[in-house]
Amino acid sequence: MEVYPEELRTPPVALAALVGCPELHADVTKHLHSEQPPINTLALPDFSKIAVIAKAQKGDSSSSDQSSGILKRDWLQKHRTHIPAVVAAFFTSDQVSGDPTQWLQVCTDLDSLKAVLRERNIKLVIVVVVSSTSNADLSEDHMTALKKRAEIDSKHIIIFALNNNLEMKESLNRLGSIFAELANTYYRDEGRKVKTRLERKSLSSVELSIRYCFKVAVYAEFRRDWPEALRMYEDAYQTLREMIGTTTKSPAIQWLIEIKTVAEQLHFKVSTLLLHGGKLTEAITWFRQHHASYKKLVGAPEVSFLHWEWLSRQFLVFAELLETSLSYTQSISSPVPGTKDRLTELEYRSSYYYQLAAHYLKEKKSCSEIALSMMETTNKSDNDVDSIVPSIYIGQYARVTEEGETCSVKRVTDEDYVRYALVEEKRSQDFSLIVVLLKRCFEAYNDLKAPRMASYCGFEMAREYAATGEFQSAKELLDSVASLYRKEGWVILLWDVLGYLRECSMKLGSAKDFVEYSLEMAALPVSSSSGVQPLSFNSCVFAGPPSLSQREMIQKEVFKLVRGESGEDNNCLKITDTQPLHLVIDLVSPLRAVLLASVAFHEQLVKPGAPTPMTISLLSQLPLTMEIDQLDIQFNQVACNFSVINGQRSKHPILESHPNLRIETAPSLTLSTNKWLRLTYDITSELGGKLECVSIIARNGPNFTICCIAESPASMSELPLWKFEDRVESSPIKDPSVSFSGQKAIQVEEPDPLVDLKLGVSGPALVGERFIIPVTISSKGHPVFSGELKINLVDVRGGGLFSPRDVEPSSMDNLHVELLGVSGLFENEDNNKSDDNIEKIQPTFGLISVPVLKEGESWTCKLEIRWRRPKPIMLYVSLGYSPLGSDNNNNKVHVHRNLEIEGKNPVLISHRFMLPFRKDPLLLSTIKSNPDQIPPPTLPLNETSILVITAKNVTEVPLRLLSMSIKRDDNEIKNDSNVSGFTLLQGDEFKKIFTVIPEHNQPKLKTGTLHLSWKRDATTAGEEVVLTEHKLPEVDIELPPIVVQLECPPHAILGNHFTYFIKIKNQTQLLQEIKYSLADSQSFVLSGTHNDILYVLPKSEHTLSYKLVPLVPGFQQLPRFTATSLRYSAGFQSSNTATSVFVFPSVPHFLKEKEGKLGLIEEH
Repeated sequence: MEVYPEELRTPPVALAALVGCPELHADVTKHLHSEQPPINTLALPDFSKIAVIAKAQKGDSSSSDQSSGILKRDWLQKHRTHIPAVVAAFFTSDQVSGDPTQWLQVCTDLDSLKAVLRERNIKLVIVVVVSSTSNADLSEDHMTALKKRAEIDSKHIIIFALNNNLEMKESLNRLGSIFAELANTYYRDEGRKVKTRLERKSLSSVELSIRYCFKVAVYAEFRRDWPEALRMYEDAYQTLREMIGTTTKSPAIQWLIEIKTVAEQLHFKVSTLLLHGGKLTEAITWFRQHHASYKKLVGAPEVSFLHWEWLSRQFLVFAELLETSLSYTQSISSPVPGTKDRLTELEYRSSYYYQLAAHYLKEKKSCSEIALSMMETTNKSDNDVDSIVPSIYIGQYARVTEEGETCSVKRVTDEDYVRYALVEEKRSQDFSLIVVLLKRCFEAYNDLKAPRMASYCGFEMAREYAATGEFQSAKELLDSVASLYRKEGWVILLWDVLGYLRECSMKLGSAKDFVEYSLEMAALPVSSSSGVQPLSFNSCVFAGPPSLSQREMIQKEVFKLVRGESGEDNNCLKITDTQPLHLVIDLVSPLRAVLLASVAFHEQLVKPGAPTPMTISLLSQLPLTMEIDQLDIQFNQVACNFSVINGQRSKHPILESHPNLRIETAPSLTLSTNKWLRLTYDITSELGGKLECVSIIARNGPNFTICCIAESPASMSELPLWKFEDRVESSPIKDPSVSFSGQKAIQVEEPDPLVDLKLGVSGPALVGERFIIPVTISSKGHPVFSGELKINLVDVRGGGLFSPRDVEPSSMDNLHVELLGVSGLFENEDNNKSDDNIEKIQPTFGLISVPVLKEGESWTCKLEIRWRRPKPIMLYVSLGYSPLGSDNNNNKVHVHRNLEIEGKNPVLISHRFMLPFRKDPLLLSTIKSNPDQIPPPTLPLNETSILVITAKNVTEVPLRLLSMSIKRDDNEIKNDSNVSGFTLLQGDEFKKIFTVIPEHNQPKLKTGTLHLSWKRDATTAGEEVVLTEHKLPEVDIELPPIVVQLECPPHAILGNHFTYFIKIKNQTQLLQEIKYSLADSQSFVLSGTHNDILYVLPKSEHTLSYKLVPLVPGFQQLPRFTATSLRYSAGFQSSNTATSVFVFPSVPHFLKEKEGKLGLIEEH
């Protein structure tokens, strides 16, 4: 759309002129631009400049013939930038209410302004500026006088206050609203005036009718009356279209150019209004009619290029309009069903119009080249067209001639205009624009997932690049296009693309690309009956007609080139001894039709040294026979490589350069079209493993080779472009069984290993220890070269060696079983480790090198494995070695061993919390706990509790305990004791007692982690010390409200009385009511209250004392004491153990006193 002037591309905006007070123009202009719709301004500093908007006087037109045009070139621009709809005259309050001299000046300025405005019916607004520094007093009389003098309504006189920002903003808003109202009135009146002339139907010419319709439409656009504007533009367009067949004017060429130019502008306006009104389907239908109306109006042959340029511009502009319109971004409207010429989906895409714009521009380029070539044959100079310029009417041109001091403008003749157009055409850059348009299409079709249309545009782009000598750019595009045509099987289209690729390769001097594209063309399925031209491309400039004869000619040309017989035809392409040509045909190469190689072994398994037959089959789709000088068959085992030479050839340079190579001679190596050439030979491999034919290299001439990747007949794919052709298909192998199951690889059995591999393991592995597994390699007939030992740890149950509960598999703690390393590597070697030695250790995999062993020697290493969880694993150890001293993997012999190892927990650790002896706290949480749930252990605050740890040996391995300790979270070790010398056999238990005194009033107490150090109880010293950790649970801490403690001697003597104390301690701030009872006992005589209710004060202790006399010797039960807290409805009853005492029949002689100590954590 940039080809159009701005006044045509953008909707018209109302224009207002500001006269006087230039210091306010910037603020007023800024405010008017922010209005909706905006208003442009024409700022005049004083009243002396109002002549710029005055109506120009019509001069003498006798010097030119300029009255026969349709639309004036500058009319629209003039109304947008020079002719305002409203003029605002600014006066200060001092000028209006000042002395008579100032008032007289105001009147003079108003009179001159009215005289100018009256000619054009421009509206007038008076603005009186009142500033804060003004001393003038505006009275009603002053305003009335100003209104009468200006001959306007009082509402069109505005007081513009500058006292503060708020008043100024209100003044600007009033000014903007009045401007919008008057501008709308002005454009409506002007439109009615012109429309009245139009409706009289007494116009002198059709041109005036078109011009008046255009003016009415423009005035409607000024008023934002889009339906009216669209209707008048359409009327103007229809009148112009009818004018073509009814009016004949001279000069004819320029007359047609003017009509097309005016039609182009009217069409642009109509399309813009339709698209921005959301009428996408109507806009496309309108464009289709526009194209159909003017497509055949080519005009004179000498300027036909102008018609194609005009058509190209129509499509280009409409495509840009589509992309910029809001309706284009919405969903595409469905075509109206049942219509005769309904729209296609492609017509809703901008890429369609870009493509046709490029197409017509190419037509223009072709016609202009012919016209310019004819122009060069004439002897006329181009200087005589320098004086030709655009006329005042759109689409017309005139010649400016100087006559003394005056200039005259005259209409040019058609002959002069034709020369002017051709001179201008010389300066055009059609190539660049064509490429830009095609590139837009290419990208748009790719975005739409339409690769075929994108490929067509890419091909057209490449043709333009090739026409201008940019062969590299053309080749890049053509390669992508050819890839699609190969994939979809467009043979004829591919033929033309390959023809261009051949030409580009030749121009770029790339012999390899030239030969590849030429061979591909020669192998295309094009017969003599296919000699039709491509319908889409309409040209086979470089490829020639797609026919069998053309294929044969291309094949001959290529083989002359590769044999050095081309002479001077392709002197830019050289294939010499220093620059040989080597082609590779893989499984997806388009050159498979040139040479296809199939290899099949007749057997699937063979012993080392035994011959096995192998058939090589070659197929070519080239139109002429191809004779091969030599075939090189290559295997993954180099020793099996051999060559087949053509018996009909006398020179074989390969025999001299490779004297030790196996050579076979074939009677003939000639390939006919679509006929398999089969060669069968015996292959012998001395090495074990896989034997595979890798490639077949065909030599043709001294400097040209084709390397075909070998394919198996059982899995060989068809030739994509030939599978639908009418041809005889045959199998590469005559034997049907080999044809359907034959493979290009065979398995050669490995020789029997003469090396022993032993895994030495005694007993189960224990969790936490470094478990050692000796691995011994003994040579019993084979030397060991390039030995590698592979270690794999596999879960027997298939669950994996990683913990499924762990989130981060990279952590070593997530491994249940881990390979730590291998010890004993290269300890006996003099030079430590060499660069060839391998040692790769991973958690579940290991790969290490084995040193060279002679016959009879042995080597031992130790695998170090650690279990972190009890889990059975399968240990796989594989030895691979070469008995011949070769590094080739196919020459290796393998020995495999496996062993299942059970990983067990060494000890079972348990724990138990106990309350103090004969001291029972009342714990409320245990009373209120849910009986269906096992409550966590609860310990009383500030009371001594007992923690009993039990370690039990659950394996058949004797263990020696070294130490047992508890480690708190603050890394403080409590009671780290040495228990060295204590041996645990299977089923034995070891118990250790700790005391726990919670001192901090917190709901939870972390008791820490138990650390148990142990080792295997073996006779040999140096066994690894293993640390087993056991996480102790968190316990609840609770302050007991009541604590009951029983005190009595540890023993009694028959008949001697002793005191039995019962202490009840209240640890709360409340008075506790306790109901208690003491039962009678037959073994004792007691004194004291048996049943009662007592009250224990807050934070105090109450003691009950009883005198007891034992009556029976031996272990006796003290009288049973029972207490109940009435506040908590909780009872207490002493246990049998706490109320037991031993009664001696008499005083023993060995009695002694024993005292105990209490600490924070104390061992017993």
